[in-house]
Amino acid sequence: MKVAITGGTGFVGRHLAERLDDVVLVSRREGIDLDDVEALTAAFAGCDAIAHCAGINREIGDQTFQRVHVQGTRNVVEAAHRAGVKRIVMVSFLRARPNCGSGYHESKWQAEELVRASGIEHTILKSGMIYGAGDHMVDHVTKAVRTLPVFGTVGFRERTARPVPVEDAVDVLVAALDGRITDPTIAVMGVDEITLGEALRRIARVAGRRPAFIPLPVWTIKALGHVTEWTMVVPLVAKAQAQMLAEGVSEPLPFAPEAPEDIRPSRPFSDERIRAALPAGRFGRDDLRIVRWWRQRRVA
Repeated sequence: MKVAITGGTGFVGRHLAERLDDVVLVSRREGIDLDDVEALTAAFAGCDAIAHCAGINREIGDQTFQRVHVQGTRNVVEAAHRAGVKRIVMVSFLRARPNCGSGYHESKWQAEELVRASGIEHTILKSGMIYGAGDHMVDHVTKAVRTLPVFGTVGFRERTARPVPVEDAVDVLVAALDGRITDPTIAVMGVDEITLGEALRRIARVAGRRPAFIPLPVWTIKALGHVTEWTMVVPLVAKAQAQMLAEGVSEPLPFAPEAPEDIRPSRPFSDERIRAALPAGRFGRDDLRIVRWWRQRRVA
């Protein structure tokens, strides 16, 4: 089976590509933009399925949620029709939904609806918090606790998450690409449900740090998202992620069934898997956008 992977050089797309034998990577890094229907059509030619993994968690310049998630998905669907692709598997977010006040959630929902209306056989994976080497979860928490003596947790009421190992997420993706999932939309959640505070503490402990954890009001985390989106190359927390943390990431909204038991995630959120995802180093000057901009300017 030949599979085109949008977002093929991103976190989930990269791990999926390593699992498959015959893939076409579709990404800006590979010279293919989701804006270009002709290029997408050429990339999809001869493919049996598309794994639509492309997405952003914050907006930068012209890379907006509407452009990447909505128009990008519209173009993927159009190119799939032109190329004769028979199946699309889309990676969405567990709580993507309309009218919730988050551009990320709402645009992901709009993308889901485009795939549902495409007339192409499809599976939409409403995925929870996926972690592994190169993620935004273990990576950022680890660098933060190595950098700061104090770490803020979200709110005064504990929210929960069901972290999904990227290996399990890829297992579900492969099953969907193979047609082994009959439901058009499913929820993808890890086997362990834990509080977000416990997840943070576990990552910190495995990273060899024990910072002071202080509960902060949700609005302060959202404010931090605004600040770090403007100041950091990859923000400590994005505004969309602040809403995710404020809501918890353990139940799909709207409801979607889980995959069959032999396909759904089964690996625990263990010290071993956290350790395998730990990054090197901590946050520093190179993580600031102004430093990156100044260096690029000097080179230019």
